[in-house]
Formats: sequence, C-alpha cells, structure tokens
Amino acid sequence: MSDHSERDLLRELFPDTARELFGSLPGTPVPTLGLYPVADGRMALVSGGRLAELEPIEQKGTRAAHCDLCHVTRSRSEAGIFRVRATERTTLYLTLCLNTEHCQRRAGRQGLEALAERVLQRSAVGQED
Repeated sequence: MSDHSERDLLRELFPDTARELFGSLPGTPVPTLGLYPVADGRMALVSGGRLAELEPIEQKGTRAAHCDLCHVTRSRSEAGIFRVRATERTTLYLTLCLNTEHCQRRAGRQGLEALAERVLQRSAVGQED
C-alpha cells in the first residue's frame, strides 16, 4: 500500500488544483478577496490587506456595457461605471455589473485576482514614493 493519499499527491504536485477541488487546509488563513457594496453606491475592492474604493459616476447614454470583471455584456441598467484614483494624477475607469454577487461567481477567484491586481497595482505605484 502507498504511504500517500491522492489528496496528498495533488496538494504537493498541483497545489492550485488541490485548493480548487478540496479547499484550503484546515487552519490555513484565506486572504479576503472580493468586491463589496458600501454606502452611496460605492464599491470596495478588497484583496488581502489592500483596499480600493470605486466611486460610481453618472451614466450617459443607453448603450450596453461590457463588465471588466466577468466579461459579460450588460444593459446600461445592469452595469455601472466606476472610477478609482490610481495615482495623484491618474484615474482608472471600470465598468462592473451592479449585481456583484452573480458577477463575482461568473468571474471566479482568478477573475477577481486579475481585477484586484490591475486596480491595486496601479494604486500602489503612487504610494511607494
């Protein structure tokens, strides 16, 4: 008989796949990652200890919009445009579904990580000095 289980081998050789299939090991802290609605229509993008506040802007026009998180095209009533200050002189604009719960499920963890890296990396550039 083998000394290692299938789970042990997957965790050792393919850690990302093992996390997807079995979840994290008990006692392993999972960093917070998500997009959360806050007051006044604002959104908070949280990744670990980093935070970016997304401010809604007034929508003009009636054309459909493409969500930057889940990459689904939505009607203007289902999507919102948000801005985040990346640096002192740079503002980043994002289009996101207003129903963030379903949007985050469609995007998955990898989609959230990619969006957080895009937004928070740019925000950190101006803060390093």
